[in-house]
Amino acid sequence: MLGYFAAAIGVLLLIAGAVFALKNRAPVVEVATAQAAGDPAQQTLLNASGYVTPRRRATVAAKITGRVTGVFFDEGNRAKEGQLLATLDDSDTRRALDSAVADRDSAKAAIRDYEVQLRYAEIQLRRAQELTTAKVSSQDQLDNAMTAADSLKAKIALAKQQVNSSDARIREAQQAVDNCTIHAPFSGIIVSKDAQVGEMVSPISAGGGFTRTGIATIVDMNSNEVEVDVNEAYIARVQPGQRVDSVLDAYPDWKIPSHVRTVIPTADRQKATVKVRISFDKLDPRILPDMGVKVSFYGDEEKKAAAKKKDEGPKPVAIVPKAAVHSSGDSAHVFLLKNGKVERRGVKVGNVRGSDVEIMAGVNAGDSLITRGPENLQDGDTVRVNQQ
Repeated sequence: MLGYFAAAIGVLLLIAGAVFALKNRAPVVEVATAQAAGDPAQQTLLNASGYVTPRRRATVAAKITGRVTGVFFDEGNRAKEGQLLATLDDSDTRRALDSAVADRDSAKAAIRDYEVQLRYAEIQLRRAQELTTAKVSSQDQLDNAMTAADSLKAKIALAKQQVNSSDARIREAQQAVDNCTIHAPFSGIIVSKDAQVGEMVSPISAGGGFTRTGIATIVDMNSNEVEVDVNEAYIARVQPGQRVDSVLDAYPDWKIPSHVRTVIPTADRQKATVKVRISFDKLDPRILPDMGVKVSFYGDEEKKAAAKKKDEGPKPVAIVPKAAVHSSGDSAHVFLLKNGKVERRGVKVGNVRGSDVEIMAGVNAGDSLITRGPENLQDGDTVRVNQQ
């Protein structure tokens, strides 16, 4: 009987100890560090991501269908405007050109022959006129001489027209020969080699997978810019000329000064975004097409307002999360965490910066502030910081 009584006493003591431990257990809170206020104009107004895209990019193709006989470039080569990139088989077009030249030469030779015959016919005509005047020859002989001379004049005129027609065919054939050479349309870097010697190329998709539609892809590196999609709900924050910092995914520690070049005046209804094009203030060889990039837009209006109010009042001493500030009427306070204990402190609140708020007085940069904890938190309470 005494053993049961001792066991009951032990259980009661254990329960009392557990209740006491739970009652005196410190509540868990989350904290954030107050940041230095800095310049309001340096606060990011909007963030977006996109890619580097050149304004001048061209897939160079042939104007005709033909077989590639020469390729005079490789990926990474720098090409100048008008530089020869490739040649196509021009044997057929050159035969057509030679035929047109031969026809023109034949017509010119015929003209020279007709001119010789015409000079003789004109001599015969003058003789017939003299004999007819002297009543020695008949009118019929004079008419025959005039007809022969006029016929030769008509043949010469016809031959000259044939020469003009041959010249036109020569120009057409020469253009066909010229179409067998592919030149760079502008200066840039060749980023893609799309055809090899022996392959067929065509300006249109023909012949299934055995016919290429391009020779090379050239990019003008001096036209590189950033293209980003901005949610249409925030597009009002973006203006042409606005200051932007661009950070390439390949160089995360390199901030590239940039500015908004233009806002494309149309929206994508599927993504609810608007395209914005951003120009780099200064180009760099490390900036390559199709690189991923993150951009930060800065508010020029905030910068102007900050400059205007520079001497009009006190500056904020710190920036803290909104969740750390508790308002009651016209006053506000925060809970600081010092050595595991809560300290309630009144603060003077300034302007709101997105999810943060300016503190004009009461908090210093580096102070630990409680952002989440029990509703009944009081000055002097002992708390534990959530380590997750």
